[in-house]
Amino acid sequence: MHLNDTRAWNRFYAPDTPIDIEPVTGSLIDLLDERVTQWNDRDAIAFFGATLSYRELGDRVARVANGLKGLGVKEGDRVALVMPNAPQHVIAFYAVLRLGAVVVEHNPLYTRDELEVQFRDHGAQVVIAWSKVAPTIQSLPKDLGIRTVISVDVTRAMPLTMRLALSLPIAKARESRAKLTAPAPGTVAFAQLERTAPLPVAHPRPAATDLACLQYTSGTTGTPKGAMITHANLWANARQGAAWMPEFTRGEGSIYGLLPMFHSFGLLLSVIYSVETGSRAVLFPTFDPELVAQAAKRFPPTFVPAVPPMFDRLARVARDGKLDLSGVVYAISGAMTLTPAIVKRWEELAGSMLNEGYGLTETSPVALANPFTDHRKIGAIGLPFPSTDIRVVDPEYPERQVALGETGELLIRGPQVFQGYWNRPEETAATLLEGGWLRTGDLVVQDEEGFVTVVDRKKELIITGGFNVAPSEVEAVITRLPGVAECAVVGVPRGGGAEVVTAAVILEPDASFDEGAAREFAREHLAEYKRPSTYLVWEELPKSLIGKVLRRRVRDALIADRRAVRALPAEE
Repeated sequence: MHLNDTRAWNRFYAPDTPIDIEPVTGSLIDLLDERVTQWNDRDAIAFFGATLSYRELGDRVARVANGLKGLGVKEGDRVALVMPNAPQHVIAFYAVLRLGAVVVEHNPLYTRDELEVQFRDHGAQVVIAWSKVAPTIQSLPKDLGIRTVISVDVTRAMPLTMRLALSLPIAKARESRAKLTAPAPGTVAFAQLERTAPLPVAHPRPAATDLACLQYTSGTTGTPKGAMITHANLWANARQGAAWMPEFTRGEGSIYGLLPMFHSFGLLLSVIYSVETGSRAVLFPTFDPELVAQAAKRFPPTFVPAVPPMFDRLARVARDGKLDLSGVVYAISGAMTLTPAIVKRWEELAGSMLNEGYGLTETSPVALANPFTDHRKIGAIGLPFPSTDIRVVDPEYPERQVALGETGELLIRGPQVFQGYWNRPEETAATLLEGGWLRTGDLVVQDEEGFVTVVDRKKELIITGGFNVAPSEVEAVITRLPGVAECAVVGVPRGGGAEVVTAAVILEPDASFDEGAAREFAREHLAEYKRPSTYLVWEELPKSLIGKVLRRRVRDALIADRRAVRALPAEE
């Protein structure tokens, strides 16, 4: 019998973590209403020291929802949000849902062309945008049918003293204000919607199975597409997270919103998990350790979700005595491999374990994580969440499970698994298999105790000499070299379908790269076909906004650089 058929892994769960969560029967609006009633006067949001209680949050949501209704937004409409982290982002998210409409999240740093591609796909006619990007939205082609742009001045959510300081007629104040806001003529002011009368309680409400949002992702096949996520998907994932961290006291504590809310990881933890647990979401428009240190003096962090580079920088600030992490109860990392060095640095300074989790936009997003017990395994992505089943299968024949300890593609089934891709039935059918199983495209190994370790993305495997090379395995070796801060390993085509293993290396300050030593070290630790043929020292690696190295961009850059391609050695 396969371990993942028996759910025997739950013996390693933290005490009081159930095998299954309670099924979700309501919407995220029901969740918000419950917390508004339960935690009425407690802080729901903090932003540069200004706070918003749950009662005030509920009231603002009802007002903005009624304002959107007056602008013609109705059930099933897509409403685009293009904003950084700010209280208005949270209010807008729930206000759109209150009408039974669908939120479409966008990166506010996207170019006009990138936004146009997504708008052509989802067809939103109403946009709630940061005032600095409102002109970009207004410049989109008329045939997209955008009829209303609502502009958000994030400085209005700041304390009055800070707003007054930003308005001073001095160069530094003008510069700071220009980074945060800009005039947006021809738009509806979000503040105007906040002054609208509240939407009547009797207005129709969404159901658990209704679509809540579209999250754009490259998915498992490489092309950006809108993942359809329901109210039940998101609430279930929040419940799973709460079950995973049973010592997090409801109605207390501060969750640090360091991750962008337009990203699925940040959306779940800053916007939904915080409401599920009745916590205070301490929001940051951008990741800045100095801002974090300032906020921590008033609102000490109790839960920090982030990515490895963020944990590394925060630990270094704490080591210098500028940030107190002793009150952190839980810290969870995602999006990329968490190294033992970062874990050690964090845990020497914080009052909590730092554990790795795993997920996809298609799983709303978290599906597995290391338990917060002594049974965790650093370097693994952990165990399936409550109510979550997994299979490890032959990538070519997904109906066939592989044996424990063998590499295969990870399949996931659970209440957090999405409903498919917007307007893409063929890609949905290729990703969602019979029985509700999601093909992740990730190659993993599951051990005898149920713990899962990612080997690599199936689509990022390097094929050389008839063998498959996992980039992350090679990167793990190269980053052990003295002076190497980061690296990205990719396969560069050399003709005939073969690829050359190529390493782009980033050095620590003042370090030098000894290629001979690197080749010797690789010879000791890697099979011949896995060793990089070429080492290139770069100043920086392309990364996503949450700090994940974008291997495809590295590969594309090397292919575009004809000199680099010509310099690649012939395959021996």
